Amino acid sequence: MHTLDQLQTRLGEVWSLNQPGCTAAHVVVALPSFSLAPSILAHYGPRLGPLEHRYLVSMLMLAHIPGCELVFVCSEDPGEEVIEYYAGLLPPAVRRSVLERLHIVTAPGPPGPVATALLDNPAALARIAELVGGRPAMIEPWNVTASEVAVAEQLGLPINGTSPELWPIGFKSAGRKVFHEAGVPTPLGREDVHDLAEISSAVARIRRTHPQARAIVVKHDNSGAGDGNLVIDLQDAHGNAVPRAALRRRIDRAMPEWYRVDLQAGGVVEELVSGSAFTSPSAQVDITPAGGVQVLSTHEQVLGGERGQVYSGCHFPANRAYTGLLAAHAQAVGERLAERGARGRLAVDFVAILRRRWKVFAIEVNLRKGGTTHPFTVLRHLVPGHFEPATGDWVATADGTTRCYTSTDSLMDPAWTGLAPATVIDAVRRAGLEFDRETGTGVVLHMLSGLAIDGRCGLTAIARSGSEARDMATHAGAAITARAVGGPA
Repeated sequence: MHTLDQLQTRLGEVWSLNQPGCTAAHVVVALPSFSLAPSILAHYGPRLGPLEHRYLVSMLMLAHIPGCELVFVCSEDPGEEVIEYYAGLLPPAVRRSVLERLHIVTAPGPPGPVATALLDNPAALARIAELVGGRPAMIEPWNVTASEVAVAEQLGLPINGTSPELWPIGFKSAGRKVFHEAGVPTPLGREDVHDLAEISSAVARIRRTHPQARAIVVKHDNSGAGDGNLVIDLQDAHGNAVPRAALRRRIDRAMPEWYRVDLQAGGVVEELVSGSAFTSPSAQVDITPAGGVQVLSTHEQVLGGERGQVYSGCHFPANRAYTGLLAAHAQAVGERLAERGARGRLAVDFVAILRRRWKVFAIEVNLRKGGTTHPFTVLRHLVPGHFEPATGDWVATADGTTRCYTSTDSLMDPAWTGLAPATVIDAVRRAGLEFDRETGTGVVLHMLSGLAIDGRCGLTAIARSGSEARDMATHAGAAITARAVGGPA
């Protein structure tokens, strides 16, 4: 059995085949395994299966890479109607070929990472090996931890992602250090905090530098999706600064025991920056096997939760006032990470505030795919084109026009619980919102298996303007609701 380091020497060869127009036979094993900290897994709960299914949109690439076969690994079968739905978005001439080159391999198990379940399922591993059949192949992961490495070594395949040995460079403290090295601004704060005393010291330093600071956020180093984030107000209800001793007690009371335990592994304290306007943009970056860095997209993230810390969707592109700056910052960060050995997809999260002019601060590196990956995948394969970093535009190859989109993983109504995917697909189609290949606009659904759990699904609405995309998403939700209550779609 080869080690991951040995297997990675073959990554460049396979990666170079997985490009539009390539007819050379090769295989991509999609492994959307959520191998994350327990607190993050608890956040997703029973929705892990539908979240895995978000990446079924990767099958759309088969229309443009004739030599590729895709093995999609998941914990539960997405169903034939969903597969046929995605194939139906493609030109009729390629549909049969795409379906023939797509293979679904399921590895059922208790709630948790599908990579772990796969390791406990020799038959599923054998099936993947049979489908690869000795051809050039690579694993396309959601993230890379010890479980994904074990799968790679069992199958003898390289992984297009960052080795778990380098995973800590994406932790919150390490990320701030990378931002400083790259010359990218960050909020006032401190890395490497472990307890109440260090939090209090960091807050005092923030207040000395910026006495008007209204709040801080404490973040666990190894966290995501807003889990591990604790927001503490520095002012009382009248806008007066809370005295230091009282503030220490406030912080102490806000931290449950589990939070203190996890914080011992490290965290950061940052000012919760504010202005007359506030946004949470991000940028996606690809690092090639040879270390090349490409900024793929910029987004405005839609955040929810009690204090606006949990990702729920995005808009593309980011605000034109700063999208070029986001791309430049992401390029600089990507280059520093590439020097350290990071590979594959990553994202850089920012906050932007308006104080007479927009200011942008980097806050987090995610060495993995994320919530902005699948909507961008939909765009790039249904409307082939290229991203212009300076303007944030996606320019269609066919006619030089631009596209925008809005996407959500949280299109939800309890009344939708139990709706069949085909019913929801038909409701969007009857409303005239289905993706249209001729115009390169329309709604693409995903996470349809979530309907059975809590009436939740997701969508990406592609249009020629941001407002049009948002309107499409709203109307799609209304069409599904109308069908759920028995009215016309």
